[in-house]
Amino acid sequence: MTLTTRFAPSPTGYLHVGGARTALYSWLYAQKNGGEFVLRIEDTDLERSTQESVDAIMDGMNWLNLTWTQGPFFQTKRFDRYKEVIAQLIEQGDAYRCYSTPEEVEAMREEARAKGEKEKYNGKWRNRTDYPEGEPYVIRFKNPLEGDVVIKDLVKGDIVINNQELDDLIIARSDGTPTYNLTVVVDDWDMGITHVIRGDDHVNNTPRQINILQALGAPLPEYAHIPMILGDDGKRLSKRHGAVGVMQYRDDGYLPEALLNYLVRLGWSHGDQEIFSREEMIELFDLTGCNRAPSAFNTDKLVWVNQHYMKTLAPSYVAKHLAWHMENQGVDVANGPALEEIVKVQADRVKTLKEMAEISRYFYVDFTEFDANAAKKHLRAVALEPLQVIKEKLSALADWNAADIHAAINATAEQLEVGMGKVGMPLRVAATGAGNSPSLDITLALLDKDKVLARIDMAIAFIEERIANS
Repeated sequence: MTLTTRFAPSPTGYLHVGGARTALYSWLYAQKNGGEFVLRIEDTDLERSTQESVDAIMDGMNWLNLTWTQGPFFQTKRFDRYKEVIAQLIEQGDAYRCYSTPEEVEAMREEARAKGEKEKYNGKWRNRTDYPEGEPYVIRFKNPLEGDVVIKDLVKGDIVINNQELDDLIIARSDGTPTYNLTVVVDDWDMGITHVIRGDDHVNNTPRQINILQALGAPLPEYAHIPMILGDDGKRLSKRHGAVGVMQYRDDGYLPEALLNYLVRLGWSHGDQEIFSREEMIELFDLTGCNRAPSAFNTDKLVWVNQHYMKTLAPSYVAKHLAWHMENQGVDVANGPALEEIVKVQADRVKTLKEMAEISRYFYVDFTEFDANAAKKHLRAVALEPLQVIKEKLSALADWNAADIHAAINATAEQLEVGMGKVGMPLRVAATGAGNSPSLDITLALLDKDKVLARIDMAIAFIEERIANS
């Protein structure tokens, strides 16, 4: 039998980082074992499921490059199959009609609570056939009354639940629609899922699903329940901790490789290794390396990983992701140097691609005013002559390259008998509009020569006006 894993999100919101980690672990396990990876959209919650959420899930999976080999399958397209299985369970005596009202069920639970017993449905209709005509009913699964369910969890070890802890759960609502635990069982069976890797918030569902699978005579998958992700304050990860949707990380300037690398280590380890290529993840990942305790999300660590990938991945590849941010910020990159060159000079100066795009605008967009603090400090009367001389020398260059630009700056400082900073800093503010940039000679070489000369003219005019007004 082919090893088959699945990722089965509900389309009721974005793809959050916990779901992305589950998808990653499931994808890696299938990849490592030459298996299949199924994408299943569990959209039976008709009131909350939206196409927008489906699109967000697909966008997140595609951005992370977690490609599925089967699907996407939609549960709403499989209602006939679920009805067929429900009918089978009724026919074989493993499910029954329940006419108890929600108020009656709540009263049963209150009575059990008062007795210090497990709060659950008491099985009132379990063995009855005196069904009232025309009254609404649900279908309940007839859970075994004795014995234990043993989950041989690949992460947590054996988990034993006594069947007396479980009640007869509803598998079809009064309108006939199937419930989560029924649809999951049927889908995992029909789709040949051999390994269910999911968050440990599903541990309570697993014994119920195992009992239904056994009632159907279906093979049991192996289960691996991954501990949840916490915020750095020890509470469940939520919006208050920052971005939790996968595409928000793209919007904030992270590379998909960085997020994947960070997520794989958020609950799994291989010695002390921190950086993993995609190929290494596939080769080394194993469920036995997963932690049993929850992991805390640390944005500073993610930033560090992101910086590593910006600096070490091929600049041409990073440039493709940078292009999205440039476009998102309204920058036309046709009016300047190749983005690959920007990545080479800016990658070690920023934390994110969004920041890289923000500080690189001057390569593509002309500015109409200088940064106030930089201009106040460097575009003073003393800078007028250095700017006039360097403009003359730059104008005379036959070849516009970093080496010749560097020589011209040196020659200006020597001619005027001043330090390099007296020439370089006014020139940097003139050319970029601000006081920070990569190496000045490289920065100017990436800019168009005529554009640099025009910006120097603008700086000279700014100083002359400042002198006139003083």
